[in-house]
Amino acid sequence: MDTIFALASAPGKAGVAVVRLSGSEARAAAGRLAGCTLPAAGRTLRVLRDGDGHRIDQALVLTFTGPASFTGEDVAELHVHGSSAVIAALLRTLSGIDGLRQAEPGEFTRRALENGRMDLAQVEGLADLIEAETEAQRRQAVKVLSGDLGRKAEGWRSDLIRAAALIEAVIDFADEDVPVDVTPEVTELLNRVQLDLNRLIAGVGMSERIRSGFEVAIVGAPNVGKSTLLNALAGRKAAITSEIAGTTRDVIEVRMDLGGLAVTLLDTAGLRETSDHVERLGVELARDRAEQADIRVFLTEDGAQPDVTVRPGDITLRPKADLLANPKGAISGVTGQGVDDLVRRLTDELRQRSASAGLATRERHRNAMLRAGESIATARALLSQGTENYDIAADDLRHAILALESLVGRIDVENLLDEIFASFCIGK
Repeated sequence: MDTIFALASAPGKAGVAVVRLSGSEARAAAGRLAGCTLPAAGRTLRVLRDGDGHRIDQALVLTFTGPASFTGEDVAELHVHGSSAVIAALLRTLSGIDGLRQAEPGEFTRRALENGRMDLAQVEGLADLIEAETEAQRRQAVKVLSGDLGRKAEGWRSDLIRAAALIEAVIDFADEDVPVDVTPEVTELLNRVQLDLNRLIAGVGMSERIRSGFEVAIVGAPNVGKSTLLNALAGRKAAITSEIAGTTRDVIEVRMDLGGLAVTLLDTAGLRETSDHVERLGVELARDRAEQADIRVFLTEDGAQPDVTVRPGDITLRPKADLLANPKGAISGVTGQGVDDLVRRLTDELRQRSASAGLATRERHRNAMLRAGESIATARALLSQGTENYDIAADDLRHAILALESLVGRIDVENLLDEIFASFCIGK
């Protein structure tokens, strides 16, 4: 396999830049630049030179011996000054060494997967950690990256293998000294796995929301202060405000952090009947986005009713508190009155919802667990019908085990790998 190299730190000027090499020639190539034989594992401060002997930079050189490295292969890291010229000279020199080539996006991590240093769920957790913008996203990604989901899947798999082995023993050795009725133990094992699977399946939707972000739509009639409120929440002028009704025709989106959770605020077009074709399209879009949003903040004037059905967790407020004689239950984007309280209520509601999130964070995880659960349910039903159905039940348990193996990338995921690793940067 080729030895690969790439800039592993962010491009651009920095105090330090890291160039990583991985493969059988990694240590030798780094040693060639350093002008010495490097230790199998360790660190040293060396001057790096190009093929003509010209000095590139002084570098801290780290070496790791496989399989005790990120990729599971021999790895070298060159920590140089973060100058664009230094990085370019170093990468150019590495490109001229036989047996070395530039890494593809995510190739270091892909090698870690292929060499058993990570499972596929951990790879996805690493991708999520790189993309994390909020504290909740970071915490969730770290849990998956640490291997918690993989360990869960391995525990389920062990229980199912034990259950299948008991059933097979009855089938294959019915005339020998093997307990005939293994149904109670098998049922207990299957019930335990099914209960755990159901719990994690139920939390996938909320885990996905934490990963991708919640949506909060500000909904109301034209000219009630929706855009002004959005600007107040965003702390900047993100939407155009005007006294002319119908100014907002499209959905304006603002990304922000609420209590460690990623939230996209949506300023929607004012809901009303209109003969203006463009405004009517905006109103239809506003209704659609409001229906899909996790929480809706309704701005309704006294006596008015929301044009969209209010769901549990939605917030209804009176607009333009600065113009009201009795501002109780009202909010003003102009003066900021009630804005802090709205932020608190949104944060509390989203935190309460996110508490149901589990280890599984993607639709792929949910589908694999659903397949496993369906096979387990079929096996349980067959067990209750007697030993004559044990062979079919055992086959269903094998399907459940295969589904769990696909969860962590042991089988049946080749078609996903290119898509997953394409989201990584070159040096990861």
